Amino acid sequence: MDYRVIKENDLFLLTDKKGNIPENHYYGLGLYTKDTRYLSKLDLKINGEDPVLLSSDADDNFMSTILLTNPHIEVDDKLILWRESVEIERTRFIYDDVLYESIKVKNYYPKPISFDISVHMDVDFSDMFIIRGFQTGKIGQRSGQTVTNDSVTYHYIGADNVKRATKVMWDKKVKNVSPEGDFTFSFHLAHDEEETFTLVIQPQIGELKGKEITPREEAIKKLKNSYFKWEEDITKVQTDYQPLQRLVERGISDLRVLLTDLGYGQFPVAGLPWFGVPFGRDSLIAALQMLAFNPEVAKGTLLTMASQQGKTIDSNRDEQPGKIMHEIRFGELAMTNQIPFTPYYGTIDATPLFLVLLTEYVKWTGDLDIVNQLKDNIEDALAWIDQYGDRDGDGFVEYYQEASKGIANQGWKDSGDSIVHRNGDYAEAPIALSEVQGYVYQGKMGIASLYEKIGEIEKAKKLRNEAEVLKEKFDQSFWMDDTQFYAIALDQEKKQVGTITSNPGHVLFSNMLNDDRAKLLVKTLVSPKMFSGYGIRTMGSGEAGYNPMSYHDGSIWPHDNSMILLGMSKLGFNQDAKLVIKGLIEAAADFEYDRLPELFCGYEKERGKAVKYPVACSPQAWAAGTPLVFIQSLLGLFPDSINKEIHLTPNLLDEMSYLKVENISIGSGQISVYIYREKNNIRYEIEKNTTDFDVIVH
Repeated sequence: MDYRVIKENDLFLLTDKKGNIPENHYYGLGLYTKDTRYLSKLDLKINGEDPVLLSSDADDNFMSTILLTNPHIEVDDKLILWRESVEIERTRFIYDDVLYESIKVKNYYPKPISFDISVHMDVDFSDMFIIRGFQTGKIGQRSGQTVTNDSVTYHYIGADNVKRATKVMWDKKVKNVSPEGDFTFSFHLAHDEEETFTLVIQPQIGELKGKEITPREEAIKKLKNSYFKWEEDITKVQTDYQPLQRLVERGISDLRVLLTDLGYGQFPVAGLPWFGVPFGRDSLIAALQMLAFNPEVAKGTLLTMASQQGKTIDSNRDEQPGKIMHEIRFGELAMTNQIPFTPYYGTIDATPLFLVLLTEYVKWTGDLDIVNQLKDNIEDALAWIDQYGDRDGDGFVEYYQEASKGIANQGWKDSGDSIVHRNGDYAEAPIALSEVQGYVYQGKMGIASLYEKIGEIEKAKKLRNEAEVLKEKFDQSFWMDDTQFYAIALDQEKKQVGTITSNPGHVLFSNMLNDDRAKLLVKTLVSPKMFSGYGIRTMGSGEAGYNPMSYHDGSIWPHDNSMILLGMSKLGFNQDAKLVIKGLIEAAADFEYDRLPELFCGYEKERGKAVKYPVACSPQAWAAGTPLVFIQSLLGLFPDSINKEIHLTPNLLDEMSYLKVENISIGSGQISVYIYREKNNIRYEIEKNTTDFDVIVH
């Protein structure tokens, strides 16, 4: 990565590798919360010169450490500072919506030295959509700054009449402060002497002053304790295959930093740096991936999504009653209705995925209380699927953009060129996507089982009948005899969009396909046409729209693979699942910090290392959740709290001797599973089971 990012809850800092925020940087560096930049410039100098970078660590998402030193400084042939005399260590973290940065300077010169450290800051309070070049519009204006000897506060009044401010405080006597807010500290250090000062930066929103700031040492202690508790509560994984071990640990760490709470419990935002907000599809899928590790995140996600469920018909936001949102934004443009993201509802899959996550969450936890709590939301979501989702009454859910500033393609492949016929023509909406029909089937069947449990027998029967009709119609309308594969979609004329893509692979998880066609589907997904050696491509090589460098038409998305893996392992395609898992693990080794990115290019493995996609987000929630799905897939773990059963199909990659997964929360208890290799056989032991469920091993 060419940037460094840290995040906690709703505040994140994006800087260059030196820890600075250069003005007007092309990547939009800054300190952000609520889709507004609360620091647009941060420049640290020593005696007016830029320090030299030694190292820049981004291994921890919640804390960043950057090591710098001074350049050689002479004035009129007089030595001011010998090169590399001063070590400058910048350590920063975020807690309770406040950024803390400690700057430690140490003298390695043989004699006492004197020097200045100056900090240059500014704030533009820009909306993220303006920074990223997506939108212009009416905005507010700066209203000056308040400067004291130990702080500077930058003020802004938005076009939404909301007062915003950034307050910067420091704990060392200042040499001088300019009216613009730049400030300088003087140091006089003996050999080997060091000194530290701390900057505290607090975004402030509205009339209220910023809340009381936690002292630095207490803040870092509480932050570390929150990470300790996260790691203590989460499922533990041990394996001798270190590439997988590192991937899982990285995924768990990344998911923790992406958690945010808007008042309904923790849920994963989509990714950093630009998608640190609730996304219906992304947050729901990431929570689904995490069920075997921390099902409480799914509960927070469901409650957050339910809180923003559509209430009215609003074509400016693609909203209809019962629809689950696509994305919500909190910046000035959103608050003045210059963009439709308050929230925006242009997604075709979030509503059925809401039902899928709900049913899977209950299967893992047995929490039927949430079914009663969300009863109205469930009914509204089902009504949306049948009334607004299926606008022409043909039995399929399809999308059509109504909002002028909305999204044209409203599935997960939402770029303008992603739904393309085999002759290269783009499909025209309304468009019914294959995977969405699978989500609808899975959602209705799942809700039916929950309704049966709470005594809603007639409603359950109706949902099952609707699901069975969908299953039959899907096979008739989407199956392509010539390619022995499913179409990605039906276009506005109900013609098959026949390009070979990964989308139908998601339908495996729904259990909607008959055995023979599921086998043919998997066979194509792991063929050289679709499987690069590093993962399953979004589009098959040789198709008219195929481009391994594209965003959605030949690239490899880890989360896309993870949804396919869930289906493969659920249906017993274990060898095929292992092939895909191994490819993705090998690809991860080619990215910084063993982290699977949002996506990477779809070139064949034979070409060499996995090829980076230039603007992939990292960390990205559903990419971070993918290694967790590897573990669930190797366990073949699918619990059913409704019937008090735990289904297991234990397996190991060829490179593994053992896999130990401890304290998996299911129902009101936990289970621990140990899988190991004994000569040429794979054995397993249930080391712990406090669930009182039957374990069924396939």
